[in-house]
Amino acid sequence: MFIQTESTPNPATLKFLPGQTVLEMGTADFPAPEAASSSPLATRLFAVDGVTGVFFGTDFVTVTKADTIEWDHLKPALLGAIMEHFQSGQSVMEQGHEHASGHAEHTGEDGAIVGQIKELLDSRVRPAVAQDGGDITFHGFERGVVYLHMQGACAGCPSSTLTLKMGIENLLRHYIPEVTEVRPVA
Repeated sequence: MFIQTESTPNPATLKFLPGQTVLEMGTADFPAPEAASSSPLATRLFAVDGVTGVFFGTDFVTVTKADTIEWDHLKPALLGAIMEHFQSGQSVMEQGHEHASGHAEHTGEDGAIVGQIKELLDSRVRPAVAQDGGDITFHGFERGVVYLHMQGACAGCPSSTLTLKMGIENLLRHYIPEVTEVRPVA
């Protein structure tokens, strides 16, 4: 098994490409070790000293590290953990884990606008962000303001504000006149 790695715009996050499917569909975000109980792979990665976050896409794993540890020290242990997991035959997620679109539900009078927002995010934004090892999902829409949740390499990335304001906000405002601003949520 050969696992490739790619840097991401976030220097604290590295993207691992195991060359096989990680998740059949959707994404899974583990911002802390306590959130990893539904995933044997995430649990294994958090066992490596210095790991502060894990994120899965369909064909990649991103790992976020503590600032006090260098990638040169962490990367070999992570490659070993990922390889051991896939060779063990264990599943990435526990049985019964639900794969969701990642977007928050929205009911109310703005339903048509929210549908357009989600469609643009799914068709134009999320595929590009996945290339960088992250994901951006819809969190809410209120009085022209779109609230988005950033995950994986996007969470804590130095260029995330620029991506939100110059990229996503301009895109949404262009196609949906009701959108006036985009803001991140934690």
